[in-house]
Amino acid sequence: MYIFFQSEAYAPWLAPYAYGIVLLGFVFFLFRVFENFYAKSFDKPLFRNYLVYKKLTTSQVKILISNFEFYNKLSEKHKKQFQHRIAQFLSEKQYIGRGELIVTEQMKILVAAIACMLSFGRKNYKYSLINFILIYPAEFYSTVNNNFHKGEFNPKERALVLSWKDFEEGFQISNDNLNVGIHEFMHAMQLEAKNRGDIDSARFTKQFKNILNLLTKQEVKDQLDKTKFFRAYAFTNQYEFMAVLAEYFFESPQDFKTLFPKLYDYTKKLLNFNFAGY
Repeated sequence: MYIFFQSEAYAPWLAPYAYGIVLLGFVFFLFRVFENFYAKSFDKPLFRNYLVYKKLTTSQVKILISNFEFYNKLSEKHKKQFQHRIAQFLSEKQYIGRGELIVTEQMKILVAAIACMLSFGRKNYKYSLINFILIYPAEFYSTVNNNFHKGEFNPKERALVLSWKDFEEGFQISNDNLNVGIHEFMHAMQLEAKNRGDIDSARFTKQFKNILNLLTKQEVKDQLDKTKFFRAYAFTNQYEFMAVLAEYFFESPQDFKTLFPKLYDYTKKLLNFNFAGY
């Protein structure tokens, strides 16, 4: 009898909490519906960041300031978001040195910075298909196709593999449209877009189709042949084209925009990139 009366006494007090939980669930549902509607209507997420609370150490920030010009061009608000995303990336990915290479803090920060720059316009920026960052001193032999590579994304092993020599050159020479970090992280982003159904993947797929359709236009083909702007490797297949396109977008934005304005616009929308003058 005691248990019966105890539950009777407490039931009225529990009701408001139950109503509150149901109401919060309904509000969250409506918010997600509106968020998806907004993303489809405007081709961008309603919010890129919900919480920004992680910070880099003073020494880590100094590495960014000294080596990563993109970071220096950001507003203070975006710098905080960028730091948060790098800190999140560092906490979730395991870095492994190969061929006696010792992975330094600077290596970790710069690889994370390239990854976070490429995904900075996205709500989903974590590269869920990558668990490991493998770094070789220079070009490495890959068993995927029995050839030497400067970089590689291996989804089966959930690994992104880099030659540090070639990755570092991507920083030192910022206008040659060769950046192995951007190239390989774009491959990871491409595959993730095929496998996920989130708003970033939907936008990526939509704009990727726009890019492929644009390439069928005769006037665009003629412009490609005339200018020889993109290196020949871009035309290996559609996936390599998109990876090379990302390199040109970040390293030669003004030339890209001048020569191929529509292609540039689709790439910008695909990445939802409205930062640092891009």
